[in-house]
Amino acid sequence: MKYKYLFFSLFFSCSIITSCSNFLDEDPQSEIGSENYFTKPDHARAAVNTLYREGVAEFYINALPYDGSGYMYGGYISGLFDNDYKGQVVFVQHCQALTFTPDNISEKMDYIWNNCYKAISHANTVIKNINKVVGLEEEERARLLAEAKFFRAFNYFYLVKAFGDLPLILEPYESLDNLYVSRTSISEVYSKIVSDLKECLNGGLNDTYFSNNGFRVTKGAAEMLLSSVYLQMSGYPLQENHYKEAADMARSIIKAGKHALTPNGTTPEESAYNKIRTIDNSNEYIYSVEFVSGISSTKRPQYSFYPSAASWGIFKYSVINNAYRPGEIVINFYDKEMDLRAQEKQYFFNEYTYLKNNEYITQQLDETCCWFFYDEKALLETGDSEKDIAIFRYAETLLIAAEAIAQSEGVTDEAINYLAQVRGRAYQQNAEDIAVDLKGLSKENFIAEVWKERLRELIPECRIWDDIQRTRMYPKASAKNPGQIEFINIIGAKNPWGATFEEKHLLWPISKNEIQRNPSLVQNPGY
Repeated sequence: MKYKYLFFSLFFSCSIITSCSNFLDEDPQSEIGSENYFTKPDHARAAVNTLYREGVAEFYINALPYDGSGYMYGGYISGLFDNDYKGQVVFVQHCQALTFTPDNISEKMDYIWNNCYKAISHANTVIKNINKVVGLEEEERARLLAEAKFFRAFNYFYLVKAFGDLPLILEPYESLDNLYVSRTSISEVYSKIVSDLKECLNGGLNDTYFSNNGFRVTKGAAEMLLSSVYLQMSGYPLQENHYKEAADMARSIIKAGKHALTPNGTTPEESAYNKIRTIDNSNEYIYSVEFVSGISSTKRPQYSFYPSAASWGIFKYSVINNAYRPGEIVINFYDKEMDLRAQEKQYFFNEYTYLKNNEYITQQLDETCCWFFYDEKALLETGDSEKDIAIFRYAETLLIAAEAIAQSEGVTDEAINYLAQVRGRAYQQNAEDIAVDLKGLSKENFIAEVWKERLRELIPECRIWDDIQRTRMYPKASAKNPGQIEFINIIGAKNPWGATFEEKHLLWPISKNEIQRNPSLVQNPGY
């Protein structure tokens, strides 16, 4: 049975905390009078519960029929993923042509900026006020405080990767004071993210696996986020060496033994990847965004098909869109003979069989679609998905550990084993046999193998742009040699649409609206 964490507070908290629609609005409302509300335990619980649905989480929840989700934006800027409705979604066109400016994508940049800062402001309110709540048990107080710091760090991490230098705001937005906040250096923002997550780990969070914790943030989730932060800090733009810290955090998760790779079953339908697609309580999940029918809904099943699929007349959605369509290069990341993930109805699919008028009909699709979005019950029966979206899985823990250990200690048996576990599941081979092929690789070649596996394994998590950005390397693959991936420098590389990456493209521009609202902001170079 799936024990759901009910977000009743999504509505309750609106009555105790009024949030502004824009982070730097002319008429700020966020948390005004919060001192009057943080007087009861339910106030604190409601405020923290709301954080599970705001900011970065919102990018996974809010899946519009045509636009795709906010967490897909990196795939679009990479040029490696398409959207069948890009004729209506000019944002995708600008990403593919690399013609985006502070003017023509302001709406999307505002969406990222405003949602993250709203969540940060709510987290700041909890952090400032929770100690004065009367009647709250100290154990719960510590847990709620740790969760608030986790979400503040989580949202700043997304923002700093997107925009670089940021206004670093650590107090609730309560008045007109300090309305125009200037940008803080990337290094200082990252330092605060790290300190918040370290404080999370010092106490308050439960040490169990995510779905066994009422779908609340755990110690493992904080460790996983911190290991990702350290890995990103070691690449662009800081290029600081935090590989040892990244390895230590990943090792802590591994040694705790709370999480494991989901095993393959005996049939393709029972593969690990189909289990991940259909179940929410696997201990492979370290942190997920949760969905509950009637409380929260999603349009994610729309992303399973191309638009003409709607003409079949069998779906509960009026618009069907292949909004995150993998391009040819992505498909050619995989050895189609050996890699289970590339086989039909694992990560992707090219045909679909359905029952209509007591007759089974098989449709051959003219483009590859993402099977991991497919939710049969929602698509054919309810129109309201209850499938959670995994943000962090244990497979990524192993890949971070493999790369970070290789970077900090060399190509050890331990690093080889972690990579071999992920590849072994995909190739349906023993990890020991995979490890034999990896031994003897140089440090540079081994790390390249980890990067390749991240490209193949983490497609559902949409990590592709994060990895391109931090490594400054762009992947190339072809149908002539599927499964073989070459990396070239991102600067000067051409994407599949013929556009050439420049240094400026590694960060998004700040929207013209935010620049106008806050004259203390300075635009990113090149825009």
